[in-house]
Amino acid sequence: MTHTAKHIRRVVAGAAAIGVAVALAGCSGAGGGGGAAGGKVTLNLATVSNPQMKDMEQLKDKFEAEHPDITVNFIQMEENDLRDAVTKDVATQGGQYDVVTIGAYEVPLWAENGWLTSLSEYTDDAYDVDDLFEPVRTSVSVDDKLYAAPFYGESSFMMYNKDIFAAAGLTMPDNPTWDQIAELARQLKTPEQAGICLRGKPGWGEGIASLNTVVHTFGGAWFDEDWNAQIDQPGFTEALTFFSSLVQDAGEADPVSYGFTECLNLFTQGKAAMWYDATSAAGTVEDPEASSVAGKVGYVPAPVKETEASGWLWSWNLAVPATSEKKDAAWEFIDWATNKDYAKLVGTEMGWSRVPPGTRVSTYDLPEYQEAAAAFADITRESMLAVDPAQPGVAPQPYVGIQYIGIPEWQDLGNQASQSFADVYAGRASVADALAAVQKLAQAAGDAQKK
Repeated sequence: MTHTAKHIRRVVAGAAAIGVAVALAGCSGAGGGGGAAGGKVTLNLATVSNPQMKDMEQLKDKFEAEHPDITVNFIQMEENDLRDAVTKDVATQGGQYDVVTIGAYEVPLWAENGWLTSLSEYTDDAYDVDDLFEPVRTSVSVDDKLYAAPFYGESSFMMYNKDIFAAAGLTMPDNPTWDQIAELARQLKTPEQAGICLRGKPGWGEGIASLNTVVHTFGGAWFDEDWNAQIDQPGFTEALTFFSSLVQDAGEADPVSYGFTECLNLFTQGKAAMWYDATSAAGTVEDPEASSVAGKVGYVPAPVKETEASGWLWSWNLAVPATSEKKDAAWEFIDWATNKDYAKLVGTEMGWSRVPPGTRVSTYDLPEYQEAAAAFADITRESMLAVDPAQPGVAPQPYVGIQYIGIPEWQDLGNQASQSFADVYAGRASVADALAAVQKLAQAAGDAQKK
């Protein structure tokens, strides 16, 4: 039994015990090619409701016109709901989905457990796997086999409204520290305007992504090299104290209701002076049809304190569950949505700033994209290449990951921890109480790694 399988109950928190038993029994993986042969096929695709995925759904008629025997049924969900639904379905071999959108966290764990179909048998010279950004390709590969196709990749950076800064007579440093950002945010906060928007919504993807980069650059970590939890240590304590104070003093109202989408809406409406989040947001920020601040935004690297860089590394990827009986058709769609030509299709049909970023080197060679994404393309690429998921902070760590911890227990640990941190942002709990609660949760997860 694999290490992942031993701890599968923590991965699929909330799944029925009988379903978990089925998942464990299926660790060897599922066979069968499946495909479009023999009649019309409908693919069920579960995906996060981010702008790039909404564009993909709008363009699916192009794919269906080229593949008249295949229909793609999009099931769009918010990040927390998607992760919960897909994890439970795949772990219990429910077979509800033929294509799933999963992150860099899930791919290696799920591949090890036999839940995903290897895509390496489908890729050919035309697909050009070597054209994928190396950090992203590595994150979705196990034993040199591709288990998911990157749809878009991202790091994190600071976005700021240049008009608001100019009106206040303030200047954004080229490489800001978090202390500088905090000072600027407090000066720019008004009753009608957030000085900065930061994610505070519960859910590990929503609520901990930004905080974790602050933890690492402040010298904190979730675990030491022996899997001893470090939540109550000075680095983590200072980071949460800083982050919560910044949110409360200069952030958006009701921060526990804000994740990526809510901050995107606030910032593109001109109601936040700064926003620290995913580099992939820039495509929407710079789209005049979706943003009132297009052309008025500046971009600088993720703020730091004790490290030289502090961005995260993430990708949303398309994968085929091992249970799908329509694998060939599923690959046909994935190939269409993640190959070199898709960038050109999005650029032509939707606008070049909306091309999915951070996955293919060739995208950054397109003159149209270079022009439309001039404000953010280079810094996106540089940020992604500057991070080190094996050691993003000051001290060595036993896990891989920046805004997540690459262990099966993380999904449950991160979700519970994010709720404790949200209680701090909302004024319902003290930093000390939250850290004490999360320390116990983290130590239980750390102890599981020692077995």
